[in-house]
Amino acid sequence: MGQTTILVAIILTIVMNAQSSFVAGDTPDSKVYVVYLGEKEHDDPTSVTESHHQMLWSLLGSKESVHDSIVYSYRHGFSGFAAKLTESQAQQLSELPEVVHVIPNTLYELTTTRTWDYLGLSPGTSKSLQHKAKMGSQVIVGVIDTGVWPESQMFNDKGYGPIPSRWKGGCESGELFNASVHCNRKLIGAKYFVDGLVADVGDVNRTENPEYLSPRDFSGHGTHVSSTIGGSFLPNVSYLGLGRGSVRGGAPGVRLAIYKACWLQSGVCSGADVLKAIDEAIHDGVDVLSLSLGSKVPLYSETDVRELTSVGAFHAVAKGIPVVAAAGNAGPMAQTISNVAPWILTVAATTLDRSFPTAITLGNNMTILGQAIFAGPELGFVGLAYPLSGDCEKLSANPNKTMEGKVVLCFTTETTVPPVINAITAVRDAGGLGVIIARNPTHLLIPTSNFPCVTVDFELGTDILFYIRSTRSSIVKIQASRTLVANYVATKVATFSSRGPNSISPAILKPDIAAPGVNILAATSLNDSSSVRGFSMKSGTSMATPVVSGVVVLLKSLHPHWSPSAIKSAIVTTAWKTDPSGEPIFADGSSRKLADPFDYGGGLVNPEKAAKPGLVYDMTTHDYILYLCAADYSDISISRVAGKATVCPNPKPSVLDLNLPSITIPNLRDEVTLTRTVTNVGPVNSVYKVVIDPPMGVNVIVTPTKLVFNSTATKLSFTVKVSTTHKVNTGYFFGSLTWTDNLHNVAIPVSVRTQMLQRYYDEN
Repeated sequence: MGQTTILVAIILTIVMNAQSSFVAGDTPDSKVYVVYLGEKEHDDPTSVTESHHQMLWSLLGSKESVHDSIVYSYRHGFSGFAAKLTESQAQQLSELPEVVHVIPNTLYELTTTRTWDYLGLSPGTSKSLQHKAKMGSQVIVGVIDTGVWPESQMFNDKGYGPIPSRWKGGCESGELFNASVHCNRKLIGAKYFVDGLVADVGDVNRTENPEYLSPRDFSGHGTHVSSTIGGSFLPNVSYLGLGRGSVRGGAPGVRLAIYKACWLQSGVCSGADVLKAIDEAIHDGVDVLSLSLGSKVPLYSETDVRELTSVGAFHAVAKGIPVVAAAGNAGPMAQTISNVAPWILTVAATTLDRSFPTAITLGNNMTILGQAIFAGPELGFVGLAYPLSGDCEKLSANPNKTMEGKVVLCFTTETTVPPVINAITAVRDAGGLGVIIARNPTHLLIPTSNFPCVTVDFELGTDILFYIRSTRSSIVKIQASRTLVANYVATKVATFSSRGPNSISPAILKPDIAAPGVNILAATSLNDSSSVRGFSMKSGTSMATPVVSGVVVLLKSLHPHWSPSAIKSAIVTTAWKTDPSGEPIFADGSSRKLADPFDYGGGLVNPEKAAKPGLVYDMTTHDYILYLCAADYSDISISRVAGKATVCPNPKPSVLDLNLPSITIPNLRDEVTLTRTVTNVGPVNSVYKVVIDPPMGVNVIVTPTKLVFNSTATKLSFTVKVSTTHKVNTGYFFGSLTWTDNLHNVAIPVSVRTQMLQRYYDEN
């Protein structure tokens, strides 16, 4: 693999679900490619675009051909263009010295009340983070998603002052979206991008997939995300009577800029469109970018040249814009984490301390508490059946009427939604009255109002099955779900949340942080099939991402001069390792275990603590350049990305020395020494002492053991010497390194794997 291609594998690490490249267009052998040129050489956008046209003209030979070929010119945050090209033409462009890489366009997919109280983020006192940050009222967050449903009351601008004068964006009218009517002092920007999708697959098929050619949201995903970040206060909101309370975003005063780049109800996004949205957002003046999009781990080598959006993320972060993105929904298997670029804040999903227990009472008076979103009415004692097939995915509306008038029990080992949908459909079509699904925990509940679909685990499912087999006429009663908050409900990393370690760059810990992403109540489109009066409950790392984005908005408001890496550090180093009540956080999967950094990064986000971290592990673009140098990327490629001549130092730096708020050593054999630097953002005169909790079988020595800060010593470095006592290849063991002044505890996770036999795959 060439150096430039490898560079893309690191720089172009995305937050979206890369499925497959596709070939379409005017001719069978043409498709959309993104030609990435790195940092801009001109400040004038017109000159940047002219240089793109000139490059295409030199290849295609006429202005008409250039006009027909070009799809987008990326000219604000970085330089590049999207164009329809043949494979041969793309190859010719890739050989030009000014081209960093030519990347085939890709289709990507989206990953899809109580939250803020649970995290201790309350507007109730003048000392709270929300009050100190003025609800985020002077911060602009860019949301790249499926658009917005502007009529939702969560986007009303009552009490808002003028739009910040630095804002250079605007609103675009389109189908059922009037810019002068639907934008306001809260919803200050709304644009849509579809040319990349159209250039590759033709016009959007709105017969099979209803959609609006405008910023208006059809699916509701983008509306849900935006209202979670910054929705206005709305009292007495519930979903089918569950989860009742006041709904608000994390930063209720934030200004929202919506960039619709994902289309169709299935959540399809063109990489070229998403990249253009990032480019426009940088130009418009957003302060934070939120992308609720996640990916599966690349399963074939070609994917390292298909990963587009982290190009934009790199340039956004270089310009001081934090980028928050989803970890992906490919869990619970290891090495499924996406969006592994070190400059992005990657978010895993947890449950809340809230559940919806649903009482299942059997004819023998045994009551089992399952989980459902079932509004009722209560289903009195009716027949209970277990079909011969027994598997949820194999149920069908059989002609012998064994399911008619009964509740049906079935089992499934699948962790996805289709088996549940199949069971509901089959039982309902057969005249059944409800279904009980026995499965591993998935946290994916199907809302129902008059047909109960209750989930239990295999143990409880087996109890129900034993009862059915113990009697000739088994019966069951199912009550409506109720809301249970705090009492007895443990916080868990969701089964679907993608897990580390990082398969592309193992020394970079991912995810960075975790936040609630299960059964999150927020606004949605009225076209959303799960909408109840404009609200829905959704689950996914897509839902966890805006929770962290809301916290980032508040920190950006409170500390406007903090860099993206300082904000990331503050969030990671202050995170809870237990839930807010002090109970351990577990990780759901094929078996339940205590969560570790590959499940939740630094831990569960703690907004109030993140506002006062004490110390931060800060970085600049120069640090990321050294990181690329450490991975043997060419000076030419790095120079293009950085926008200035770059010569990597000799000897090359160590990847382990990237100043991250974590330490991950994937291949420890001989003793290694690495360096970290912390910046004091707390009291000027502070003394911190180190506390080490080493991974099992690993020796960790920190020098010095005490850091003394004053008015001149605001930034201090320390070394960490790590050695192993293990004599064989091991898995990862986890620990932590904490600096404390008895007021602040600045903790980073430490993950170490011993590899006595290097680059060895052990299947035993």
